[in-house]
Amino acid sequence: MEALSPFSEDPKEEPQEKDLLPGDRRFVWGYVAFAIYTLALAASISTWFIALRAPLWVDETGGYWQIVAGFSEIWPRHFLTLSSPEYACILWLSTKLIGTSEVALRIPSILAMLGAVYLLYLAARELFDRDIAIIAAIVFCLNPVVAFEAIDARPYAFAVLVTNAAILILFRLRRNNSNWLAALFGIAAACIVWFQFLYIDILPALLLCFFAIKQCDRKTFWKQFAIALTAFTLTFLPVIPLMLFLFRTSKTHVVEVTPNLQNLLWTLAPGWLLIVFCACGFIAFLDHAAGPRHDSSNRFETWRLLLCASLALIPILILYGVSVGTSVHPFSPPRHRLDAIPGIALCWAFFLSRFRSRISRLLFCIALVTVTAWSQFSSPLAKLHDSTWKYALEYAEKNAGADDAPVVICSDFPEADYSTMPPDSDSAKGSKLFAQLSYYKLSVPVVPMPRTLNDEAIRVGSSFLQEAAQKHERFLAIAKDPSYKTLAWLTQNAAATHSVRKLGEFDRAELLEFVPRTSPAH
Repeated sequence: MEALSPFSEDPKEEPQEKDLLPGDRRFVWGYVAFAIYTLALAASISTWFIALRAPLWVDETGGYWQIVAGFSEIWPRHFLTLSSPEYACILWLSTKLIGTSEVALRIPSILAMLGAVYLLYLAARELFDRDIAIIAAIVFCLNPVVAFEAIDARPYAFAVLVTNAAILILFRLRRNNSNWLAALFGIAAACIVWFQFLYIDILPALLLCFFAIKQCDRKTFWKQFAIALTAFTLTFLPVIPLMLFLFRTSKTHVVEVTPNLQNLLWTLAPGWLLIVFCACGFIAFLDHAAGPRHDSSNRFETWRLLLCASLALIPILILYGVSVGTSVHPFSPPRHRLDAIPGIALCWAFFLSRFRSRISRLLFCIALVTVTAWSQFSSPLAKLHDSTWKYALEYAEKNAGADDAPVVICSDFPEADYSTMPPDSDSAKGSKLFAQLSYYKLSVPVVPMPRTLNDEAIRVGSSFLQEAAQKHERFLAIAKDPSYKTLAWLTQNAAATHSVRKLGEFDRAELLEFVPRTSPAH
């Protein structure tokens, strides 16, 4: 039997020039390179876990709020969160098995992202040699958006898992005439939207690629297309009502500013990737001087570039166009661009496949992983996972508990600006608009306020200040930076009856104490 190293070409890809014996240098090099790539991939994945124990940020508490009332409430509550009920069921089941700690809530996303990495490797293997496929997986793992969502207790990791599954099935459909595989492709494409509505922007790319790469007779092609379309339509139908509701209420979910061209370029080439690629670029010129190779990875085929570019550019440009051309700006949160990251990783893999020397590819991979991992592990901000309410609420609980002082809280969700505030403290603690209280609890009364200073905020605030003045009651107020104007309004309107002091700022959450002027100084 022939002895093959891990990175020797498959017999179907390249004619065998000679048997590779165990003592052959190419045999040894193959296993050394395989070991290095394996370590590089492990190091890339390890960067995900730097912030694994960080407190939940507000959107993660929104996911927990969806399941905290029990399995029977998942479906009704998903209409309020506009989040995936499939992910909520997975999260609910996970909490029954491993608990509700911050780490436990993030384990399903970690497993899903690991699956996404493996599926991307298999998809890249349909286009490139093994070493290039592993590099594609490494580039994917090191992307900042992937690293964030890999430990995010939200459905994005599952959305990219299904996206990569659809891409893999698409690539295998190129020369496969199976009707079942075509149906599975349609189902996988529809399930992308089940986990994240905004990822509908990748569907045109999948459709274009299906038409561009399929190799079969016309009758078989249209039969597979009809099967895939039917499966997609049936799977997609349940999502339509919720998507229509999302479009009708799109303005109530706007929170970010208009993106610029720099945001687009950063998505296509994060700083670390572009710098390392330029630093290693001279190797490509050295490679060009070498003799021509005959391996499959260096035969330029337009369809490969078309696939990679379509999967990267079409979703990202659609999202960018909607953000720039309308008042809705879904492009700005990087997580909304996650469905384009697999295509971007494949594009970089395609560029690396132009490096004729396998040593050049390996050097690029080592440089990329070393620079990125070092920057991540040495950064003081790496252990943070977005802004959290945990520390402000813990301090408020300790400070307010002595005399059961109420706490005024401004919601951190933009939807609160278009809603009537809950009528009492118990309703506020159970409301999606204050989902952080479902995980980081307060035992004292809560006074709910909108995110910005609007008519509803003035109505609720005026009523509460009048009651606090009559009772000579001490109270606290917490707000994140979008609600600082509300804190200033409370300070100004309570000045006649209360003295105010700042207790601290906890991860962008400012905490104020209002003490009645007739009470002893605190």
